[in-house]
Amino acid sequence: MPGNAEGADDAKRALRAELRERRRIRTATQREHDAAGLAAHLRELVERTGARSLSAYLSLPDEPPTREFLAWATERGIRVLLPISREDGLLDWALYDGADEILDAFGMPAPSTELLSPLAINDVDLMLVPAAAVDREGMRLGWGRGYFDKTLGSIEGCPPVYAVLFDGELVDEVPRERHDMPVDGVVTPAGITTFSSVA
Repeated sequence: MPGNAEGADDAKRALRAELRERRRIRTATQREHDAAGLAAHLRELVERTGARSLSAYLSLPDEPPTREFLAWATERGIRVLLPISREDGLLDWALYDGADEILDAFGMPAPSTELLSPLAINDVDLMLVPAAAVDREGMRLGWGRGYFDKTLGSIEGCPPVYAVLFDGELVDEVPRERHDMPVDGVVTPAGITTFSSVA
C-alpha cells in the first residue's frame, strides 16, 4: 500500500478504473442474478437490524441495483432517505416515494420530493452506501468525490453502515488516506459480511 497521499491517490485511481471496467462488462445474465441476490440480502439486513428508517441511493446502470429493494422498503412503511449532491461537498437528503426521479448537480439520480438538510441523516437506523470496493478491515474505497466520507465523519452516534457491492469487490486491501471512513459491513449478491473490527 502506498505510504504517501500522492501514491495512495494514484493507486485509488488505478483500482477504480479496473473496477469500473469490470462493472461495465457484466453480462445481462450476471446483472439479473445479481439483482435478485442483492434485493434478498438487503431485505435480510433490514429485518436483521430492525431498521424502520434508512438511507440508501438510486443506483446508476453499472452499479449494484438498489431500486427493487427500495420499492420493497417503501411498501413496508420504512422511511427511506436518498442523497442529493451539493456543490459544497455535502449531501442534502430527500424522502424516497418511488415516483419521479430527477438528476442532482452532478447528474446523479435523486428523488423529486422535498429537499431536507444534511442533518436529516441523523435520524436513520441503517445506512447503505455505494462503494467501488471494501477491504476485509472494513475500509471503503469510494468513487473519489468524498461525499460519503464527509457524511460518515460528521454523524454523531452513527448507525450501522453497509456498502453495497458486487461479488469480488470485497478485497484484501484498498489504498487509504486519512479522511477515508470504514463501514460496518458489505452486502453483495452472495450475502452479508459484517466486520467485527468496526461493528
